Amino acid sequence: MVRDGSTGETKSNGYWLMDVLGADVEGEDLIPLYGELYSQEANDFRSENRQILNAIDRVMEGIGPKGIWAMDRGGDRSRLLKGFLERKLRFVVRLVGDRDLILKDGQKKNSLKIAWECHCPHQKELRIEKEGESKKKTISVGQMSVKLPFSGQPLFWVVVKGFGEKPMMLLTNVAVKSQGVMGILEIYLTRWKCEESYRFIKQAYNLEDVRVLSYTALRNMRVLVQAVFYFVSAELGKDLKLNILLKKLFEKAKRFFEIPEFRQYAIADGIYKILFSSQTGIFPQLIKQQRTGQLLFPFAVQFS
Repeated sequence: MVRDGSTGETKSNGYWLMDVLGADVEGEDLIPLYGELYSQEANDFRSENRQILNAIDRVMEGIGPKGIWAMDRGGDRSRLLKGFLERKLRFVVRLVGDRDLILKDGQKKNSLKIAWECHCPHQKELRIEKEGESKKKTISVGQMSVKLPFSGQPLFWVVVKGFGEKPMMLLTNVAVKSQGVMGILEIYLTRWKCEESYRFIKQAYNLEDVRVLSYTALRNMRVLVQAVFYFVSAELGKDLKLNILLKKLFEKAKRFFEIPEFRQYAIADGIYKILFSSQTGIFPQLIKQQRTGQLLFPFAVQFS
């Protein structure tokens, strides 16, 4: 049973998705790094923690220890925190508030209580867009040095007050001196950019309406969708020809005069309109000139 994010109800059959995205803190670029569909009833399934750590290991095979791993409250698990520390990865994880932390004086205390007592001298005004309305919020941010009960490694505890009723609590091993408390917050907020990509994959590619007859076919389809998402996110715009293609896709997009911030929506619309407007595939006049056996599209032929 899978929870419906739109209704909040848990009454639909479905599968878990595991995604890792590389995101630029200061820009809008997103690079899909890993995507997998899995079932808890599969023979090779061990645990959700193992699935997450396996995804981390697979990404590390490609990029090593680069980057900073940001996770929401679902990452507040001792097994995952130990996994980050064992792999010597930098991380920013939002805590739930029921975990105990060790303070500088050696005292063990509940993390939420620490957050309420934390002095937050840094203030910043944010403009939040929600449901077409723009609201201003003033947040205050502070930090402390802490340790986890099962690890002697010094960590940093960044507390943000003003986002909601309870303080936002971020645990990190990234040096606050080098990034600043606002920098740590921005790293975590970058994770929120990824939420739009998950929504995009489901909506643009109708991922919840895939009709295949086996678990393996479902997993393979998810890989194909991931490959397409990578192409429109990372490959388009790399060189001159792809830049031209990207421009033409935007022109074909239904949203051309109102391109949303998440540009992949416009690209997906453009690809859809181009492919479904061509019913002939290889044009007869081109077959005599180029016997490549490859499917050609009118917008692509102009590049050769």
